[in-house]
Amino acid sequence: MTAFRTHARRIVTGLLLALAACPGIVAAQPTAADPMKPREPLPAPAGLRPFVIPSQITERELTLDEAVAMALDNAPVILQRFGEYVAAQQRVAQAFSAMLPQLSLLGTMNRTDASSRLFSSTGSSSSSTLTAPTPGTGRLSVSQLLFDFGRTLAATDAAKAASETAREQVDLQRDLIVLAVKENYFNQLFAARLVVVNAQAVDRAELNLRSARGFFEVGTRPKFDVTRAEVDVANARLDLIRSQNAVSLARIALNTAMGIAINAPTRVKDILAYEVFKLDRERLVAEALNRRAEYRQVKLRALGAQARVRQTFRDFFPNLLGVGSVGAGRTDTDFQGSSSVQSGGVSSTETRDWQIGLELRWSIFDGGNKIARYKEEKANLEAAQAAVRDTELQIWQQVEQGHVSLIEAEERIGAAAKAVESAQENFRLGQGRFDAGVGTIIELTDAQLALTRAQSVEAQALTDYRIAIARLERALGRR
Repeated sequence: MTAFRTHARRIVTGLLLALAACPGIVAAQPTAADPMKPREPLPAPAGLRPFVIPSQITERELTLDEAVAMALDNAPVILQRFGEYVAAQQRVAQAFSAMLPQLSLLGTMNRTDASSRLFSSTGSSSSSTLTAPTPGTGRLSVSQLLFDFGRTLAATDAAKAASETAREQVDLQRDLIVLAVKENYFNQLFAARLVVVNAQAVDRAELNLRSARGFFEVGTRPKFDVTRAEVDVANARLDLIRSQNAVSLARIALNTAMGIAINAPTRVKDILAYEVFKLDRERLVAEALNRRAEYRQVKLRALGAQARVRQTFRDFFPNLLGVGSVGAGRTDTDFQGSSSVQSGGVSSTETRDWQIGLELRWSIFDGGNKIARYKEEKANLEAAQAAVRDTELQIWQQVEQGHVSLIEAEERIGAAAKAVESAQENFRLGQGRFDAGVGTIIELTDAQLALTRAQSVEAQALTDYRIAIARLERALGRR
């Protein structure tokens, strides 16, 4: 295996030296921008309603609590869920409205015109016109549901459960936004930490290059050491450019999660350090079931399904209503006849009436529609109750997985710190051997890569630990 690696390293080194010997190829490559300079964001589009850029962002670095509060204030999706909750509240009033008096007004107005012509045996004719206009009629009706075997109350309970479900959706969306902000916050810190690590790698590689050139100029080192050091510098710069780009991408994701302008120059305070996270293992699952919006939501759906079962069962029974109405109307009749002699007359009729009574409405048979709807809602209830059990299992799983991931990330931090310490010592020894003329450039390069990798792994371990805390808090329903 060692021989294979040595052979592969020689092949790669030969290819790199061949590329370095071709100035035409090197010259054709684009010039890289300064990797330490922040990427210039795109301008805001014209005509779009502007998104906010809070003053804290332009003045100083954001803390995690500030970023979370900013997201809860500005995220459009939270406003969307709140609007859906308000709409669901109105459906409760709609369902209960059947229990309140129903008042209606009916008005009509008609006009009838007719003409006729009469012929006599002598050949003469006469005509007449009948005009019967009706100025109008009106009726005011009122009805009050007296008893419907609890159908309307059951519908109201179902609407209330749906409204509470929508309210829990608002809380659920807030929890998801908080988790997204925390993850993107720590990802931006991780990317910034990698910029520092790769910048240090560039400095070390440039120092090695200066040493190799000095040894080559005095004739104690071959040209290979110089070209290999040049390749190391180029690779280190590439890694630095990628890490700087990762900072920009993390900033974009964080701005999106906070609901602010994408091009806001967000900077975050570095808290990427180990802190003990205390937990009561015996109460974790119970805490999650008590706090999680998803669990409350699925239980509310089951309650709503129970109410709809009651409602469809009550549909088999009649409705008893009290009804009453009062009406008035007037009819004018104008008769005019025209021949050789014209005459006419007008008559007017006025009517008034009122009614009061009880009304029983009962749909005896509707083709089996009510039976099918009742069976449908019973099936929906069974599905909702099963969903409650499934959610309990999922929450338990998420808490258990979050706890295991937290322990694993915590253990990796110690191992990564030890690896960095060893890699730093190994690089120091390798650099000393190279400067003393007893070590090779390959040994020094391997030590340099190992140190950079160890520092990156340590930064990743710290990031994973903080993200594991955020995800466990999300599993527990904490913010």
